[in-house]
Amino acid sequence: MPATAWDPSQYLRHAGHRARPFADLLARVPDLPSDAPRVADLGCGPGNATALLAARWPTAHVTGYDNSPDMLARAVADHAGDRLDFAHADVRTWTPDAPHDLIISNATLQWAPGHADRFADWITALRPGGTFAFQVPGNFDAPSHRLLRERAASARWRTRLTGALDHDDAVLTREAYLARLTRLGCATDVWETTYVHLLQGDDPVLDWVKGTALRPVLTALGEDAADFLTEYGALLREAYPRGPHGTVFPFRRVFAVAVKAA
Repeated sequence: MPATAWDPSQYLRHAGHRARPFADLLARVPDLPSDAPRVADLGCGPGNATALLAARWPTAHVTGYDNSPDMLARAVADHAGDRLDFAHADVRTWTPDAPHDLIISNATLQWAPGHADRFADWITALRPGGTFAFQVPGNFDAPSHRLLRERAASARWRTRLTGALDHDDAVLTREAYLARLTRLGCATDVWETTYVHLLQGDDPVLDWVKGTALRPVLTALGEDAADFLTEYGALLREAYPRGPHGTVFPFRRVFAVAVKAA
């Protein structure tokens, strides 16, 4: 399959809803051990969430990492500054080149099979008292994702979309994350939250997933994606009917904050 193409403008259409889990994660991160912290944001996307890190720790050097040239270009254009920069990296292989006070990731690790196997390397790279924190979607059984997998596996599309949506083990359970991180010697807090988003506009759930879960499908189908979107969009309208105040879109997320022993 070709590398997934990302669209910063599409992603940012729901920036307010998407940023809230990151803000909730950030609120649980304790004080960092250094006066001039080193912070890494893995999977920074267009940089809007990364900018919150620079605001929280104004003396920190913050680097946002992503493997999408389009996302990085938008991040640099909108947010780069003296203490906030961006660099290309693949979360599956990224290794810190210096001790860090905080390594954080927002809605990215689900794209990296085996990501939990990297936890030991990242925690080793933390200064004593440093924090590793992340948030991942926990809604792969929700209608939005289940219907997407079913449509991609249908007779019409499965030949072109085989391998595009390999997400059976995209994230671990809360208990598995807790066990992994505590075994690495961290004081760990794991929790989940289901956000009940109220979306506006026509086909708002389809518009939401165009920025995230649908990207591998759109990349694989290219200019032939219109028919797939018509079929999938009809299923989403049935699963998420529009109400008098908008379309209700529940979205479950899993959080973890692990603090290395001081």
